[in-house]
Amino acid sequence: MVPETWELSRLDEISEKVMVGIASAATHAYSDSGIRMLRNLNIKEGWIDDSDILYVNQDYEKAYRNKRLRQGDILTVRTGYPGVSAVVPKEYEGAQCFTSLITRLDQHKAFPGFVCRYINSEYGKKFISSGEAGGAQKNVNAGMLKRMIIPLPPIPEQKKIAEILSTWDQAITAMERLLKNSRQRKKGLMQQLLTGKKRLPGFDGAWEEVTLGSLFHRVTTRNDGQSTNVVTISGQRGLIRQQEFFKKSVASETLDNYFLLKRGQFAYNKSYSNGYPMGAIKRLNRYEDGVVTTLYICFELADERTADSDFYEQYFESGQLIKGLMQIAHEGARAHGLLNVKPSDFFSLKVHKPPIDEQKAIARLLVTTDRELQAQKSRLEQLKIEKKALMQQLLTGKRRVKLETEAA
Repeated sequence: MVPETWELSRLDEISEKVMVGIASAATHAYSDSGIRMLRNLNIKEGWIDDSDILYVNQDYEKAYRNKRLRQGDILTVRTGYPGVSAVVPKEYEGAQCFTSLITRLDQHKAFPGFVCRYINSEYGKKFISSGEAGGAQKNVNAGMLKRMIIPLPPIPEQKKIAEILSTWDQAITAMERLLKNSRQRKKGLMQQLLTGKKRLPGFDGAWEEVTLGSLFHRVTTRNDGQSTNVVTISGQRGLIRQQEFFKKSVASETLDNYFLLKRGQFAYNKSYSNGYPMGAIKRLNRYEDGVVTTLYICFELADERTADSDFYEQYFESGQLIKGLMQIAHEGARAHGLLNVKPSDFFSLKVHKPPIDEQKAIARLLVTTDRELQAQKSRLEQLKIEKKALMQQLLTGKRRVKLETEAA
């Protein structure tokens, strides 16, 4: 139930038009300058990401002048992340968008900032997910979006709600940018410190180039009933319990022939994942033990006096092995996304080996940076949770806002 002063309206009842942006191929019309072309990747929840903007020439754009964006239009992603929406700000008036849905509101009936936030809310997402078309990519079309029911308070209340939520959006956007910049700094630091291009103060000893097999021993211990904790490698989350990652178990009923991995040991997943073009190497950090498929190459440090586990965890994560892996992955090996990397070739890969004290110093710095990144990530997640809870109340009238006239 919504307050008596609110109205339930279909989106097409409060819109001048709901249409698809330019859907015609634009490759031939791309230019270094000209008319800005927004794509799905530029549309974030409540804001426009201008970090990767394309341009089209004016002749192409003129053919689609009826699709020109206006300030206050709402852009909605059609495929991939259907329903994600942002309001077109003044600086993008006159730009175009590729394939995304454009909602041109009747602003006498609805305030763009309010409607956009409702589409982005759990209520909007639930409506869109209930009608998503099938296929490889989820999608939403104009007809579906038009049917969305939106609870509308009077315009002054819509604006006030949007203003309050805008404060949260700004805090979230600022934290997202901070996190992005921190990740870039960490990446740059890794590329310098883990290759010897930059040395920490007080270290000038020579680095060696050695084989992976001289530092690590292969682990082929069979489980034989010792553990039921089936783990899998996630590029973003590391070695994680299969049940948690897939929401189900995809392992065999009998786990005896799986490899048994102990805390601190490493595993290499020979399949491509986002951000890991030659597969990911992860250390078991979450659990005391875990069982993994024998398709993984598992290994452990041979001697902690000469090699530091934290250093090499950072080394592997930085992508230092990608070039070598590309050379040993055999032709036609990507059947089902699995690289054909032989263990003998894997352990023959060359790696840098600084003096052990320098390894530990580099690792301490990078681990500290990781902790800072995790703190920023946790704060971002908390902001999103708090905003979601507030949206649930404000967008449905469960919690009312005070207008300035009322406050006076």
